[in-house]
Amino acid sequence: MRPLLLIFIILPILEMWLLITVGSEIGALPTIGLVFLTAIVGLVLLHRQGLSTLMRAQQKMQVGELPAREMAEGVFLAAGGTLLLTPGFITDALGFACLVPGLRQLLLGWLLRHVVVQGRSYQAGSHRRPGGHDIIEGEFSRDQREPHKRNLDKK
Repeated sequence: MRPLLLIFIILPILEMWLLITVGSEIGALPTIGLVFLTAIVGLVLLHRQGLSTLMRAQQKMQVGELPAREMAEGVFLAAGGTLLLTPGFITDALGFACLVPGLRQLLLGWLLRHVVVQGRSYQAGSHRRPGGHDIIEGEFSRDQREPHKRNLDKK
């Protein structure tokens, strides 16, 4: 079975088990309140971290740099926000891990070390396009003479 499919089957079962266990210990209403509270706190944290990441990305773009790390953080923030809106304590823990700056940096570092991007790598100054086509740099000027005079020059 594929790992992602396994996660979508096992995670909801674990979430239900944990919610029932916590609910039996502290009661149904406090459990619902706790799930609601984590969602609200997560949204506030998502808003703050999202704005901070957006500001850093804009600063990098203004100086002509590619905000690659900020883009990756944006993916983590979106995933964290989605996980926090999903009811459950396990998804809340994963969501907070994506939103807390220190934990997000650790996760991002781990991911960058373990994920391999497939495709060609191009070094700075490379003059090859995908598909193997050469890039020819140069200047051109349009010949403004009448077409029949241009043809006479070629003979």
